[in-house]
Amino acid sequence: MKNFISWNVNGLRAAMQKGFEDFFREADADAFCLQETKLQEGQIDFAPEGYYAYWDYAEKKGYSGTAIFTKQEPLSVRYGLGLEAHDKEGRSVCLEYPDYYLLTVYVPNSQNELQRLPYRMEWEDAWRDYVKGLSAKKPVVYCGDLNVAHEPIDLKNDKTNHHNAGFTDEERAKFSRLLDSGFTDTFRYLYPDREAYSWWSYRANARAKNVGWRIDYFIVSDSLRERIRDARIYSEILGSDHAPVGLSIDL
Repeated sequence: MKNFISWNVNGLRAAMQKGFEDFFREADADAFCLQETKLQEGQIDFAPEGYYAYWDYAEKKGYSGTAIFTKQEPLSVRYGLGLEAHDKEGRSVCLEYPDYYLLTVYVPNSQNELQRLPYRMEWEDAWRDYVKGLSAKKPVVYCGDLNVAHEPIDLKNDKTNHHNAGFTDEERAKFSRLLDSGFTDTFRYLYPDREAYSWWSYRANARAKNVGWRIDYFIVSDSLRERIRDARIYSEILGSDHAPVGLSIDL
């Protein structure tokens, strides 16, 4: 069985000052996936023993960025989607293994007043095509901050957030289309009625009040659905405005 962790750290250097390494060691994951590292190459000295490290950096400094630390060396590594229009922001790392692909992804935020929603829609289509192409070859496990609460159960205040970034009809429809094309939301598959969140605004004491959103996921090809053993949200772990999420799966 494999144990994977995913965490939007909202700046890895900041998270390192808030207990990141303690959780990393305690989790002892087979692979530990990060989003929003906000780093350029050489800006951090973090090379945990026993892990291979793969980083995708954004061209813009202090922005976006993803990484995977894995105990098992992959057969191959891909960065981005292979499309110049979408590969300047450090949003994805893909590791190929004999029997599956493992990916970390940081989906673009539609931003205030939905300024970036049109780009987000283009990106969603490109991402769906990308992971469908991979899944046609071997099963896919991907994780990360997908910047969407899929259903009303996935956020505390669904009515007042209906047309806000992360809960627009357009974003939710794209996610539904992806799932309908052969993928499973692991947490919701195991816990169809559980209200649980992975992100809380820093404003208005939202985390203490648990006024949150579930926007961090592990998604797997439908062929792996029966191999899911557990899906977790580590809401007690601080260090970012996101909680880590985890997956245990037979691979």
